[in-house]
Amino acid sequence: MGKLIAVWGSPCSGKTSFSTKLAQFIYESYNATVLMLSPDCETPILPVLFPNSKSDELFSVGVPLSKTDILQQEVLKSIVTIKGKMNLGFLGYKDGENKFTYPSYDRKKAEALLTELKKLSDFVIVDCTSNLDNLLSNIALEEAETIIRLATPNLKSISFFSSQLPLYSNPKYKKEQHILVMNTTEKELYMPIEEATTHFKDIAFILPYCRDLREQSLDGDLLKRITDKKFNAMLKMIAEKMV
Repeated sequence: MGKLIAVWGSPCSGKTSFSTKLAQFIYESYNATVLMLSPDCETPILPVLFPNSKSDELFSVGVPLSKTDILQQEVLKSIVTIKGKMNLGFLGYKDGENKFTYPSYDRKKAEALLTELKKLSDFVIVDCTSNLDNLLSNIALEEAETIIRLATPNLKSISFFSSQLPLYSNPKYKKEQHILVMNTTEKELYMPIEEATTHFKDIAFILPYCRDLREQSLDGDLLKRITDKKFNAMLKMIAEKMV
């Protein structure tokens, strides 16, 4: 069974970009089979990762979740891969899909999907929604062996966690075990990094601002390799802690 890693954080903290880069790094550095799941049906991730792909080249995770039972063959059909990287796969919703596109699923199906993904890979990285009312995100946070909590050095992120963290005081969310990562998503002259660090405390890693990543996000090219040495060095340190 593969290892489940949940990435959760405040809105606009770079969860999807970070999850994508972490998945790529583990795949390339450890010769591992890696699957990344994005359960967000409000902002479907497949059009973001594969903006130039035709509709029939993408497959929705909503399909296996809509079946009576979670079947491995249906899960396999919903994995989108990159040419030449067959052991790196992505699951999510397609362009135009939303929470009404497919029948709602229950906890049993969500748990079964995560189990099947762990059977198929060495690592499953779940790009959780900020709002854990999303069932798959919620269960991923409960079941993950490792949880990365992303924050950004700004007042919005501080406000989000001050408001939301008390809602997840239940031990099942393993709040005290979260690995807190400060993600510098913007290059601002007066970014209150020191103040945010003081507020959040227990920050394990600080990801530096990466121009490559910013440009890839804007261009819809997140699957491209990052050349920034400082960013890659920090990503390596985080990946080593995961693996």
